[in-house]
Amino acid sequence: MSTTTARAHLDPTRKHDFVFLFDVRDGNPNGDPDAGGMPRTDPETGQGLVTDVAIKRKIRNTIALLCHGQKGYDIYVETGTSLNSQHERAYDALELDADKKNRRVSEPQAQKWMCGHFFDVRMFGAVMSTGKKPAGRVQGPIQLTFSRSIDAVLPQQHGITRVTQTREEDVEKGESTEMGTKHTLPYGLFRGYGHFSAPLAQRTGVTEQDLEVFWRAMTLMFEHDRASTRGEMALRGLYVFTHNDAFGRAPAHELLERVEVSSLDQTNVRSFDGYKVQVTEEGLPEGVTLTKVVG
Repeated sequence: MSTTTARAHLDPTRKHDFVFLFDVRDGNPNGDPDAGGMPRTDPETGQGLVTDVAIKRKIRNTIALLCHGQKGYDIYVETGTSLNSQHERAYDALELDADKKNRRVSEPQAQKWMCGHFFDVRMFGAVMSTGKKPAGRVQGPIQLTFSRSIDAVLPQQHGITRVTQTREEDVEKGESTEMGTKHTLPYGLFRGYGHFSAPLAQRTGVTEQDLEVFWRAMTLMFEHDRASTRGEMALRGLYVFTHNDAFGRAPAHELLERVEVSSLDQTNVRSFDGYKVQVTEEGLPEGVTLTKVVG
């Protein structure tokens, strides 16, 4: 099967496996709290790492902008809102009994309500078994991996001087400056993987519109997440392999390996132009199509 420009990658009844590429220049794509906020790295290879949690946060934030006020597109994991209070919304809306004796009846109903109202529960899943009004656990159809840089990266720490003080007592002492730090990578091109399970999507109620919004959010996830500490980040590629059934026509790793990234200069790569992205489209397994969403 050849590359397609149709809407196959929007079909929630099919299995999808995808590769995404993004880069960062003079920024910190994902600080490690165990290392004082330095960019995450693999200590053995020196490659940079970005967690799936960091990517999902950017997708969630983008969904909140794209679908603000739309029914079914609330965000469960939201800054400043406790998770247990989100469960309570389901119980209050359905007037469910929160007594332990009746949770066998109430909890499944609350879980269905949560899937219907929260995009990230429906797509990523959630552990909602906490609090006095639990909603069980949901295994989401979309799973993302850690993203890893193609080459080793060089984390740097920069001393920053600012002319404002945090504490009043320092001002009274006559202090005029305060020191801080910024952590950056000069450049890094990262590669991540994702998988969409049609059987799990059926359980949570994923629709074609959900997938369309998801791909759209991925293309925009760096565009509205700017910060001085993150430098310049951009999505450089998004390649979706779609199977013609729910369970898959070929092993995911064989498809994802068709997207090859290599550096043109093995030393000191400082831009996307220093890499070559080659996608092998010929000879795709029967029943598999490829959609280049970006790239």
